[in-house]
Amino acid sequence: MNKVFLIGNLTRDPELTETSGGVSVCHFAIAVNRSYTSSDGERQTDFFNVTAWRGLAENIARYTKKGSKVAVSGSVQIRSYEDNQGVKRNAVDIIAQDVEFLSQRSANSGDDFYDSPAPSAGAPAKKKPALESFDDDGDIPF
Repeated sequence: MNKVFLIGNLTRDPELTETSGGVSVCHFAIAVNRSYTSSDGERQTDFFNVTAWRGLAENIARYTKKGSKVAVSGSVQIRSYEDNQGVKRNAVDIIAQDVEFLSQRSANSGDDFYDSPAPSAGAPAKKKPALESFDDDGDIPF
């Protein structure tokens, strides 16, 4: 069985691309703290490259950013390649099957953070509707 579960923070914004066949693919990396500290008292961190496909890839790109905390379940994939000097190297990637978003919404993100894409840099900010006052003569109708 090839199964991995990781909880960590994105180290950079996710990168969404499409294959030549039009399938969405998202690449991102997460930093995962180890549960123990080294002999000098520092906590060790591992970094994992993660790949997600199709709708999951689109959701990750839409709803996460650098620093977002996520839980990833998936499988480990080891690939071999040659570097620029011709040396054969191995890389370990995580192929995501499920990603849960663990970060809380920030206070300035608005109520519709998960319902709409982030506004572009030049887009005006949405204004909340103003409350209208009404005349209350203090009588209770019951």
